[in-house]
Amino acid sequence: MTTLVIGARGSVGRHVVDGLLAAGETVRASVRDPAAAGLPPGVPLVIADLAAPETLRTALDGVRRVFLYATAAGTATFAGAARGAGVEHIVLLSSGSVLLPTAHGNATAEHHRAVERTLDAAGVPWTPVRPLVLANNALNWARSVRAEGVVRLLHPEAMTAPIHERDIAAVAVTALLSPGTTSVSDLLTGGERMSQRQQVEALAEATDRPLRIEELTVSQAQQHFERFAPPEVAASIVSFVTSAARGESPATFTAQRVLGRDPLTFAQWAAEHAASFA
Repeated sequence: MTTLVIGARGSVGRHVVDGLLAAGETVRASVRDPAAAGLPPGVPLVIADLAAPETLRTALDGVRRVFLYATAAGTATFAGAARGAGVEHIVLLSSGSVLLPTAHGNATAEHHRAVERTLDAAGVPWTPVRPLVLANNALNWARSVRAEGVVRLLHPEAMTAPIHERDIAAVAVTALLSPGTTSVSDLLTGGERMSQRQQVEALAEATDRPLRIEELTVSQAQQHFERFAPPEVAASIVSFVTSAARGESPATFTAQRVLGRDPLTFAQWAAEHAASFA
């Protein structure tokens, strides 16, 4: 049975490919640039543009399972193509924000809710995986760390439980190979709540260099996040961090229940990604 991984070079998708291969599964990988894929030899590469049915027809030929990111456009077109191709199960990388009452109206949460509603109406069995805070978000600090040794933060003491992308991928692989696994769609977090300041300290230890925090006001943070996101998404980040500062970003046991082990720590993530901050 062939599984198509859409976004196979992404931080989670790349590990989904590895997990499926380790389980002995047949994998097809969708990438934007096959020449730069860097995937294991022997993995067939295709280009699947969710908004272009002609690419989906080829990419989905013979595929029975799909790993999919919650993209901004094309979900309905993809869902129709998947139904026509006989896809039996889709695993969607969604967001844990859809499960948070405090995120109602949040642009990020509403985007993921819309994608989930589209798949719900598509007539193809599907399962969402819903991580809340990705450890990989810390890569947004890399440029200022490399240039200045500085991390600019709104509410440095805000507590979250970041989850390693390898754990997210492992949950997604479980969802692909064992549909109906209990808890797989529950709020997914790392095992330890820690402040943003503690995350910076872990990164300083991993990179063996002193790092300084500059605290941002809400208006400064909005401007800061708008450098890499639309205003409404920047506002959703500000809102989420503010709610986390009020203690509203939980840690859950979803990863332990699904994977049967403790999730990887942020310190492990920092050690593995230290080169990105050098």
